[in-house]
Amino acid sequence: MRWEGREQSTNIEDRRGQRPRMGGGKGPGIIGIIVLLVGAYYGIDLSGIVGGVGSGPALQSGPQTQIDSKLESQLRELSGVVLRDTEKVWAAYFQKHNARYEPTVMRLYTGGTQTACGYGQAAAGPFYCPADKKVYLDLSFYEDMRRKLGAEGDTAFAYVIAHEVGHHIQNLTGILPQVSQAQQSAGKAKANELSVKLELQADCYAGIWGNYVAAQGMFDENDLQEAFNAAEAVGDDRLQKQSQGYVVPDSFTHGTSEQRLAWFKRGLQSGDPAQCNTFASY
Repeated sequence: MRWEGREQSTNIEDRRGQRPRMGGGKGPGIIGIIVLLVGAYYGIDLSGIVGGVGSGPALQSGPQTQIDSKLESQLRELSGVVLRDTEKVWAAYFQKHNARYEPTVMRLYTGGTQTACGYGQAAAGPFYCPADKKVYLDLSFYEDMRRKLGAEGDTAFAYVIAHEVGHHIQNLTGILPQVSQAQQSAGKAKANELSVKLELQADCYAGIWGNYVAAQGMFDENDLQEAFNAAEAVGDDRLQKQSQGYVVPDSFTHGTSEQRLAWFKRGLQSGDPAQCNTFASY
């Protein structure tokens, strides 16, 4: 993906290197609900994409992943460029529908950080907090994707960011609060089903970003394959098979590798958010 020297978003809070503070928060909200569902299963605190609104990949807890300063600087620039691209594509969409797009703010942090949804940790992967409308990202996740998920490349990393911004779109359009309310009165199986639909829609919205970037001529030959690999790498079936050797479909909260890839491609190929209605597709 061609990102060097391109325009970056100014909606970034850079808190890297700051000592995290534990405490407060405004309650779990939807992120808490999904984290409880996914985290209880995997035995770790999940809250990202692998994630989403909260739920991320099943990365095993362990020492904080370290990245060298040159790579970190490159990832900082890449993140700013990707966020800016999402701002452009979603601002145009909202304007088309006579509305104003309120951009998300991305907070970069190291290790852990306090959010309006509770305490976030890098081990969870990137995540979105609807209570403060922010995307949270520890840049070391790039190495986690490569080493633990087998998904490498700048476009794979960009897909993750676009997915989290997809949850912001769901928040602005009222989908997140509706799902949150429905999950509170639903049984576990139904709550999981709603979570899957939420995550697949965010994947489709990430595809909308991909469609925009492709139209700008910013993808090289192998870039999209990196994104495809990343979408497949974070399927529930693959993560469960990797972590425990077998899958439990009823416990899925993000969708299978096949579903995640299919919905990302749907957004990528159509460029039309109206094609991302996962709630009407099952």
